Amino acid sequence: MVGPARPQIVLFGSSIVQMSFSNDGWGATLADIYARKADIVLRGYNGWNSRRAVKILDQIFPKDAASQPSLIIAYFGGNDSMGPHSSGLGPHVPLPEYIENMRKIATHLQGLSDTTRIIFLTCPPVDEVRIHEPGSILSEFGLVRTNELCRIYSEACIELCNEMGIKVIDIWTALRKQDDWLTYFIKDGIHLSGAGSKIVVEEILKVLKEAEWKPSLHWKSMPTEFSEDSEYDVISIDGKTTLNPSDWTLHREIQWD
Repeated sequence: MVGPARPQIVLFGSSIVQMSFSNDGWGATLADIYARKADIVLRGYNGWNSRRAVKILDQIFPKDAASQPSLIIAYFGGNDSMGPHSSGLGPHVPLPEYIENMRKIATHLQGLSDTTRIIFLTCPPVDEVRIHEPGSILSEFGLVRTNELCRIYSEACIELCNEMGIKVIDIWTALRKQDDWLTYFIKDGIHLSGAGSKIVVEEILKVLKEAEWKPSLHWKSMPTEFSEDSEYDVISIDGKTTLNPSDWTLHREIQWD
């Protein structure tokens, strides 16, 4: 650990999470937005489904930890929603089991502390033509992934979150509302492009801004580490006041609400 201690935001999930720190990824963007306000911690695991996630919950989120995350953003479902493989192997998890696995994940995270907040993300849509074309990984291994299956698992996640009082972001719908979403928002048929990640960030910040959580976890409401003025800061024209460089993020060309 390095100090001073900051609020911790943990991103937990499969490849949509692991790859979120790639160029223009939504995790990297959150880390930029929350610089000097909160630490963004990546716990993404390429290829994982909810069944595997349940088995390691205690290792990633031990209940006896000295401190607990302020926010956990969790995503599982894309791999679960793949069609079953003829061998009986593969990432597919039947819908009833997926729902119960997500319930177990939610229950565990809710039990970490009274101040740990949770947001679930649903499956994004996929480009069915691209991911099933000859030579693709899914075609090579006989795996099936469709938007209809993604929709079904996404709706199940939303229903569970509504039942358990958990914030949820419908990524499947948010991306499909965009013009030419297949062209600009999905980079390889499955994972998010920079434009797709931007939509995810906007949706996350919208939830954080509207949530009645105390303290607020929206970046503009959080204190900036070492934000006090000093003789090392930029002196203004009048020679009397200073501008702390930590506040420059408020004047970015692109504003995040």
